[in-house]
Amino acid sequence: MNCFTHPGTAAVGLCVVCQRGVCRDCVAPAPRVVCRTCAAAGPNVASGWYGGYAWGFEYASAIRIGDWPLVHVCSGVDPVTMRPRVAKGVIAIGNIAVGVLAIGGVACGLLTLGGVSLGLLFALGGLAIGVGLSMGGVAIGSIAIGGVAVGFVYAIGGAAIGPAILDARRCDEDVRAFLQRWVSALPMNCR
Repeated sequence: MNCFTHPGTAAVGLCVVCQRGVCRDCVAPAPRVVCRTCAAAGPNVASGWYGGYAWGFEYASAIRIGDWPLVHVCSGVDPVTMRPRVAKGVIAIGNIAVGVLAIGGVACGLLTLGGVSLGLLFALGGLAIGVGLSMGGVAIGSIAIGGVAVGFVYAIGGAAIGPAILDARRCDEDVRAFLQRWVSALPMNCR
């Protein structure tokens, strides 16, 4: 691979911002390989843009509970480590979120909402896994509600696996009685 600016010169690496090959003469003094053009554009910390390329966004509230901020919102990649940013807070919102209330592509915490949701008390997502109530396309938990539901106590869904099941083929009286407490429009008995 050759330098983008000097085609006859071998590149020493790729610019972490624009992904172009750069030679020794084109590398800016930085902790990572950055071309002089991207370095000249400089980082804009407020917007999360570096030389026209988005690195993400991060906000952490000044109010803290223990070691965590009350609210932590972030997305994108940390330009120094080149790893995804992880939101860690009482209320965490981001691509990857860890907190009491976690909302993200991958969410882990007490109450979670995400594509992949791992929640202790409540999990809602495409894949929802939890100890308490789990709702999603695939739900695994004590009470699982979803397209595919695997419940340790109750399983409600298109396809359900568990000790008490309500699905397209079966209706256990235990599940019906449990749901009757929460939803009054259910049939009075299973058949």
